Amino acid sequence: MFDGKEDQAAGLRRMVNPEPVRVIAVTGGKGGVGKTNISVNLAVAWAELGRKVMVLDADLGLANIDVVLGLHSEFDLSHVLRGERTLDEVVLEGPSGIQVVPASSGVQEMAELSEAEHAGLIRAFSDLGSDLDVLIVDTAAGISDTVISFSRAAQEILVVVCDEPASITDAYAMIKLLNREYGIDRFRILSNMARSAQEGKELYSKICRVTDRYLDVMLTYAGSIPYDEQLRKAVKAQKPVVQAFPRSRIAQTFNNLAKKADNWPVPEGVGGHLQFFIERLIQYSTGSLGAGR
Repeated sequence: MFDGKEDQAAGLRRMVNPEPVRVIAVTGGKGGVGKTNISVNLAVAWAELGRKVMVLDADLGLANIDVVLGLHSEFDLSHVLRGERTLDEVVLEGPSGIQVVPASSGVQEMAELSEAEHAGLIRAFSDLGSDLDVLIVDTAAGISDTVISFSRAAQEILVVVCDEPASITDAYAMIKLLNREYGIDRFRILSNMARSAQEGKELYSKICRVTDRYLDVMLTYAGSIPYDEQLRKAVKAQKPVVQAFPRSRIAQTFNNLAKKADNWPVPEGVGGHLQFFIERLIQYSTGSLGAGR
């Protein structure tokens, strides 16, 4: 039966998307560490390298990516879950041609999806017709089931950390949970709002010292994003800083991060959201989803 599922998954992969999609979850545990700004600016910088990029606002009940970019949509993921719109129909076009999947804002039930509703969201992504190179998932704060699910769905987990105790503690808690409960052992650490390159590296070293002692994981330093007032100005203008202030230090940092990330290895075979969504779709369609629960 296991072999049959593998064969079925292989066939679905060919139908859905013949090329691998690089899937990155931007997470961190604590709110306010800058995940959304990093997701948006990395997406735009990546798109300007000629890649087809989609950003999923995975804070399903408190969406803000469309607000950050000054986009307006009549429909969002809540309409997809209710069967009123397809995922393709709610996707917005953002700066540099990035695609944005907007979530709902102030809709509590979106933050408390049932298993059946999760399955509906899974089916929606499995049917997505867009041709993509990169999918960036901007997760919510905390370690809810939805955050964990989207993090597990990614090929790369980019953990955003600031140099403050709560951020470090929450980042470690996220890594610990994903490692001990789900066997994930690779994470990339991105220092945000760093006052210097040295500060960013020292923050990475702090986390490594703890994980090396208590967890069996491999952390990789993705770099640091500097503190820059230009970012605050860009946020007020509802524009990505890489476009609002393209010559700024922080914009150049995002451009360099996109170039670096573009060379991150893509796992062979199915991976990221295709593996996650298709395998869950197969389980759901055969009635085995939740059968062992």
